[in-house]
Amino acid sequence: MYRVNEIFYSLQGEGFNTGRAAVFVRFAGCNLRCPFCDTDFTHGEPMSAEQIAERVFAYSTNPDTLIVLTGGEPSLQVDEPLIRLLHGHGQSVAIETNGTHSIPDTINWVTVSPKAGSTVVLTKADEVKIVLTPETQSLLDTWRQTIEAKHYYLQPCSCANTDEVVAYILKHPEWRLSLQTHKYLHIQ
Repeated sequence: MYRVNEIFYSLQGEGFNTGRAAVFVRFAGCNLRCPFCDTDFTHGEPMSAEQIAERVFAYSTNPDTLIVLTGGEPSLQVDEPLIRLLHGHGQSVAIETNGTHSIPDTINWVTVSPKAGSTVVLTKADEVKIVLTPETQSLLDTWRQTIEAKHYYLQPCSCANTDEVVAYILKHPEWRLSLQTHKYLHIQ
């Protein structure tokens, strides 16, 4: 059984897939306690892989709809049997992870969002997305050198330090801006 906080349909609001229709599976539980986290991941409904897939496909069986596994920290629960079921209608499966645990190889899109004070074990991703805080700024070069990715994004912390992030990117154009557009649009 998996512990799931919620499953919902919306637009991806961050990173490379911003604006894409997606079904989000938000898992309960996390191995980190980030002070800026905007998710109540402490409560979770026990669900089987089949129940998760059924609820996901109730939203969409369209292969253009992305399935995003998020949390909490999804890598604590996600496994190959669940990924196989979620691929059942031809959808792509993405994960947003802090990178501290290994993940199944069959996930189509990997977003690693490392946090200060954690040990990242994932060294390859499709994108790295870092919430810029005083603690993470000193680690940007390290993460860029140790996590191989196609895209590198910096994101303001809860939309509060956007000017600081923009200024940093203007000086370091190897980074791109990721905004939490779902917050600006007032959607889930």
